[in-house]
Amino acid sequence: MSHRITIDRRTFVAAAALLPAVVQAQRMATEGRDYRLITPAQRVMGDKILVLEFFQYSCPACASFTPHVEKWHKTLRPDVEFRRVAINWDDSTVNHSKTYYALEYLNRLDVHEKFFAAMDYRGRRLMLEPRQAADFMANNGIDRAKWNDAFGHKDVAARVKRAGETWRAYQISGTPTMAVDGRFTTSPEMVNSREGTLTVLDFLIARSRTERVKK
Repeated sequence: MSHRITIDRRTFVAAAALLPAVVQAQRMATEGRDYRLITPAQRVMGDKILVLEFFQYSCPACASFTPHVEKWHKTLRPDVEFRRVAINWDDSTVNHSKTYYALEYLNRLDVHEKFFAAMDYRGRRLMLEPRQAADFMANNGIDRAKWNDAFGHKDVAARVKRAGETWRAYQISGTPTMAVDGRFTTSPEMVNSREGTLTVLDFLIARSRTERVKK
């Protein structure tokens, strides 16, 4: 069911500073424009509302969105679980997915945003070679031997495989894309605003919370 706009966007912008984030989203979020339904909906395990960030290190839009998501997800309530899904559309960028899941395996996701920031998208120097990633990690406090072991670990390979299964099940066709509770997706491309995307996410989380209570 679509959520209609009750005020035009110019009125919304003027009033935005006076309204809580979820109320703002309720007045702007329209199905098919600001978010889409996932069909079929994906099963979410556990009691928490699951928020997924689908991204790839070779994506400049993901790099610019990441600082916003990093700040936002730290404000989520305890009933929300946030996870990232590292995408590689084909084998040419699989090392980027392995890099993320090696960081996760080593419990060093504090380096995630730094790795993004080190990319040179215009020069196409994207650190896809394992040696380049190993050099970067060594310069950021990760023992080179431990990094190389993690990068080639079977658990990391399994996480990369599982990530591929997830983005295909969610029918993700571009990055960055955010999914909420296995039922909705939104993105800066849809909303045409990074900050606006976070507001839509707040709305979708609130909607999921309300609809879970009704069940």
